[in-house]
Amino acid sequence: MADRLRTRGHPAAITAVSRAIESERPPHALLLIGPRGSGKTTLAMDLAAGLLCLAADPAARPCRACAACRKVDRGNHPDVHRIAPEGAGDQIRLAQVTGLISELALLPMEGRRRVAIVTAAHRMNPDAQNALLKTLEEPVGAATIVLCADDQAPILPTVVSRSARLRLGTVAIPAVEALLVAQGMADPPRARVAALAAGGLPGLAMTIAAHPESTLVADRLVRQLLDLLGADRRTRLGTVASLVADGATLDAALRGEPDTTGEEEAAAEAPTKRRGTTPRSAAPAASRKPQPAERRRAAIRVIDAWRAVGRDLAVVDRGGRAQVRRMDLLEDLEAVAPHVDRAALLAFLDRLDGMGAAIEAYANPELVMDHLVLSWPHLERAA
Repeated sequence: MADRLRTRGHPAAITAVSRAIESERPPHALLLIGPRGSGKTTLAMDLAAGLLCLAADPAARPCRACAACRKVDRGNHPDVHRIAPEGAGDQIRLAQVTGLISELALLPMEGRRRVAIVTAAHRMNPDAQNALLKTLEEPVGAATIVLCADDQAPILPTVVSRSARLRLGTVAIPAVEALLVAQGMADPPRARVAALAAGGLPGLAMTIAAHPESTLVADRLVRQLLDLLGADRRTRLGTVASLVADGATLDAALRGEPDTTGEEEAAAEAPTKRRGTTPRSAAPAASRKPQPAERRRAAIRVIDAWRAVGRDLAVVDRGGRAQVRRMDLLEDLEAVAPHVDRAALLAFLDRLDGMGAAIEAYANPELVMDHLVLSWPHLERAA
């Protein structure tokens, strides 16, 4: 069965989903937890296809050939329901969840059951979660609810406790490369670049491969972060606007949307690659005021890039150059790594996770960025 699933990597999760399909007794609620781009939604759709497949033998589901499988793949099966964050706050709201519950209470239209997929379930507001909790406590109808969450922390403990849980992480780089090549999204050299840039996250690698222009913005952002190691307090604070601008441009590129907030102009002011230069501040020449959801997504993109840079610095510091993800930055990383305090770097990486959660919980993105640029380790004078 595993070869008929779209999900790659995550053998334990694939095995669990395969068993749920074959037994025809899936959990009423399944919580998939893992970083963005790890393949949670793909796995949820695999489960939906398997549960709705028309093949007579459960072990042959999903067959990927019947009418039900084709409808699931096209996204138009009437028994598959999806909700995702929306609106200025980028939330999943009470009205969305109550509408979903009403749909699940009805008999399936074509299949044996209904399947609901909640994308970015960690963005459900408290009212929406409490409404969902009632359904989890008293299941109605033949339905399976799949919650896809980047982080478990924002989800109510009572919701978590009433859901079966599967964790997804990163996938081996060669497996991600093979996936991109097999799907015709990139040739081998470009596939490796995308897989490394995504840090082994299949979904993110596919997005990068589909939007190659995003790698240019990501490269500019990463080099700004490296330059900040040698910058003073005033310069660091002055660079926040440029970092957020690049984060917004990167987010727009990865989402396949035009960058209409003016961040691209500000990002053009970013420093070029020269070790020892200090970053220049750049204020966004916005053509319109960015919405709160855009600012939040931009800050999270910066944090993701920061985490990748910090991780590579830590790897180089321990002599593990073969495990560096950004090999094009190896020379720069090796030049600065000996002059970065190891304890300070590890403490900063721990802080990043907390700051990402704070932004998800509606902390001011710019204030979080101010805190992070000041907490980012400084190069020792010997550098």
